[in-house]
Amino acid sequence: MKWIMLIIACLFEIGWAVSLKFAHGFTKPIPSIFTIVGMIASFYFLSLALKNLPLGTAYATWTEIGTIGTVILGVLLFKEPVTITRLVCIYFIVIGIVGLKLVSR
Repeated sequence: MKWIMLIIACLFEIGWAVSLKFAHGFTKPIPSIFTIVGMIASFYFLSLALKNLPLGTAYATWTEIGTIGTVILGVLLFKEPVTITRLVCIYFIVIGIVGLKLVSR
């Protein structure tokens, strides 16, 4: 259950980051509301996960999955470039997440 809470937190993390891009500096009300609600939900589910997961593992996983998700959506929604360097960096992030999961049983 602790990992499910963390995954939900990660999904909200991705959602608010993408909403922030659409909010254009909080000048557009609907995306701004989604951003704020997503931030609150993300922190809430992260706090639930932190009840049973080590802080370093949970926080690192939360930020890493958020990073990967926003990079993928940046490419799909905003036509951001896909380069070998970006792909290699994402690969290392994934390795870090797997490693943290393995040592946090």
